[in-house]
Amino acid sequence: MSKETNTDIADLRSLVEGADGISVLRQSKLCRGWNGIRYKAGLSASNVGSKKLSMNVATIPPGGVAYAHIHVDFEVMLYILEGKVRHEYGDGLKKSVDNEAGDFIYIEPGVPHEVFNLSQTDPVVAVVARSDASEWENIVNYDRNQGSQS
Repeated sequence: MSKETNTDIADLRSLVEGADGISVLRQSKLCRGWNGIRYKAGLSASNVGSKKLSMNVATIPPGGVAYAHIHVDFEVMLYILEGKVRHEYGDGLKKSVDNEAGDFIYIEPGVPHEVFNLSQTDPVVAVVARSDASEWENIVNYDRNQGSQS
């Protein structure tokens, strides 16, 4: 999986206030990218020392796609703030579900999926929570044609 990070860990740490049991990240801006998705700086092991969680806000640009991948051994929950999105998922990505602003989504560990912004004019914006503090390290590519990890 491409890790097109645009902000390094030192920069992420400098955005956080506090460290005595409560840490705060204020008014984060889009600063990082991965697999066609832009992310606001969020909270993770990189900047607050989290051991089991990460959370941020993801934006898929108009017409954008987060290419097929699998989350290895961690859960993901999303809340769609803006836009309409389609997840194609399962073996060979033969199943699909459409979601829109106001929907919550849960993705089990190991489920192959590819994510599509259904609009050519508006972004999809979602809150993303993971049961993995490293965010992107435990993600692998999935070949929709072969039905396997790569």
